[in-house]
Amino acid sequence: MTKVEDVDNVTDPGKAARPAPMMVVMHEEEDERPDRDEYEKLLNLYEGSFRNIAEGEVIKGTVLKVSSSDVVVDVGYKSEGIIQLQEFIDEQGECIVHPGDTVDVLLERTEDRDGHIVLSREKAEKMKIWDEVEKAYDDKKVVIGRVIERIKGGLAVDIGVRAFLPGSQVDVRPVRNLDALRGQELRMLVIKVNKKRGNIVLSRKVLLEEENAEKKKHTLATLEEGKVLRGVVKNITDYGAFIDLGGIDGLLHVTDMSWGRAAHPSDLFKVNDEADVVVLKFDRTTERVSLGYKQLHADPWTAVEERYPVGQRVSGKVVSLTDYGAFIELEPGVEGLIHVSEMSWSKRVKHPSKLLNVGDAVESMVLGVDPQARRISLGLKQVESNPWHQLAEKYPIGSTLTGKVRNLTEFGAFVEVEEGIDGLIHISDMSWSKRLKHPSEVLKKGDEVEAMVLNIDPDNQRLSLGLKQLATDIWDDFFENNKVGTVVEGKVVRITNFGAFVELAEGIEGLIHVSEFDDQAGHDKVELKVDEVTSMKIIKLSPSERKIGLSIRALKSDDYEVDWESYGGGESGSPAVTLGDHFKNQSDD
Repeated sequence: MTKVEDVDNVTDPGKAARPAPMMVVMHEEEDERPDRDEYEKLLNLYEGSFRNIAEGEVIKGTVLKVSSSDVVVDVGYKSEGIIQLQEFIDEQGECIVHPGDTVDVLLERTEDRDGHIVLSREKAEKMKIWDEVEKAYDDKKVVIGRVIERIKGGLAVDIGVRAFLPGSQVDVRPVRNLDALRGQELRMLVIKVNKKRGNIVLSRKVLLEEENAEKKKHTLATLEEGKVLRGVVKNITDYGAFIDLGGIDGLLHVTDMSWGRAAHPSDLFKVNDEADVVVLKFDRTTERVSLGYKQLHADPWTAVEERYPVGQRVSGKVVSLTDYGAFIELEPGVEGLIHVSEMSWSKRVKHPSKLLNVGDAVESMVLGVDPQARRISLGLKQVESNPWHQLAEKYPIGSTLTGKVRNLTEFGAFVEVEEGIDGLIHISDMSWSKRLKHPSEVLKKGDEVEAMVLNIDPDNQRLSLGLKQLATDIWDDFFENNKVGTVVEGKVVRITNFGAFVELAEGIEGLIHVSEFDDQAGHDKVELKVDEVTSMKIIKLSPSERKIGLSIRALKSDDYEVDWESYGGGESGSPAVTLGDHFKNQSDD
């Protein structure tokens, strides 16, 4: 019986050309057997023909065959390895190896269930990269990687293998938006590597600090106030942008970015933008640098008085609204304010948004210019005719008009004559006869009322109206129908220490002075009581002062001397008394 083990032809006929010693032939039934020493020599030769390789080792192999799905590689072992074709396909989809090419592969296992050794080109490449990373760590060499994604604590970076870049190591200054770095290639140093755990930690900050130290030396040597430099925007905040001037950062504050309105620094600059800036202030001790951008351009407020003289009509755009007015951009960097009080002649504007919106184009008039304070006062209502100036033509003094009571106060009632124009009916102009304590005794809010125009003041926007002026003056009627010596009847309404007030008609009162109560010479003493109706004679009429003097004594004798001076404010011993004093005494009660 003969047993043949053909080791060389296990998988590929391409290996049939191997030396004869690889073929072992045993004739068990032959009488002549090889010498034992010769047999051992042959066996050693067979085993020695294979390289001593270990699992996990990166070795070189020769491509024997490339098929549609696999690549067969000979690494000098007793069997070949088969690697998926996908590991040899480039970005364009082309196979990068051909039979006879030498490739680096990783021996994963010496034999699988089919008798092939298990190889991997991708893992071999990664093993090589790990070796390079370790060398870069030892030699402190720069590695270049592409940011894959943001992860907890920092960024995942591809340097051939996946590595970790902590957020604190991204830049010399904190970076708020790490997502913005996705896809960017960065230069970094390896600060930690653990091959067994597959852990690589990178730092861009350390590298930047080293590079910036050299740049900083040169920058500090040449930095001075007023110098114009070109820098790179490194970071943007709500209050400004940090500009890298070469190893040292300067702050470009938002107020120094533009002569015009800048809502946010990101409206004008982006990270990594290059920009020319001027050094406004430099503190060599603290190494703080303040920069300016708008200072490189002409100040638009120069000669602003010549471009916008008072009284000129100007056009602009609404850029902002506040409780007190609207800001109008007249040109980039120059804004004016329309105060809420200058928006309408007649309308009561509670908020500018009732008339204007941001973005509206408006025409206004220049009311004032203050170049030092950078302020321009504008008026919206001034470009329209003032309805108060036309009021005198529409409602001449003495004419009547109709309006609605809009509001009541203690001193009068405001009547809306037309939209935005109110007139005041003072409480004293509401009734000839009634003593009013409050306008609500005559008028109510919302009432339609007819009134007379008493006065118009267009400059101060005041319109005085009268209610009683439309009614007949009862005093005029009384003075017209009565004369001194007429006997009248009246009701005592109040008694004071200087006399008694008597109501002769509704709203008409006269005074009986104490000296006119009775005829003291005849010893006829008269005592008056409130609400008592009595007869008396008119002894004095004063239409201009609306005063009436009465006397009971005069009814009994025509030969009397009237103490009128005491009533009218003369020089007699009795106090001067007026109807106003009477009304005041009533209110005191």
